[in-house]
Amino acid sequence: MERRRTLSGLEAAMALRFIARDPNTDGANCPTVWVDEDRQELVLQGWKADGATWADCLKTGPIPDGEEVVRLPVRMVAAIREACDVAERSSVR
Repeated sequence: MERRRTLSGLEAAMALRFIARDPNTDGANCPTVWVDEDRQELVLQGWKADGATWADCLKTGPIPDGEEVVRLPVRMVAAIREACDVAERSSVR
């Protein structure tokens, strides 16, 4: 089953602060980083992990049905750091 959501398929609206897209992809289907400042969470879009990655991750414990393993390229580290800074600042209101 495909988990892709469209705007009309969202269950509840949430305000996400866009941080960055992977600059080395086509801009349409690429890793992306957002911050939900209200919930103090990072929201990451990445490539689906393959079976070998899942197997390696499962060595440290189970992955619950409501969670996913995604892959982000190292070139996204600066965006992830920025998202962490934004999330951290939002908790100091």
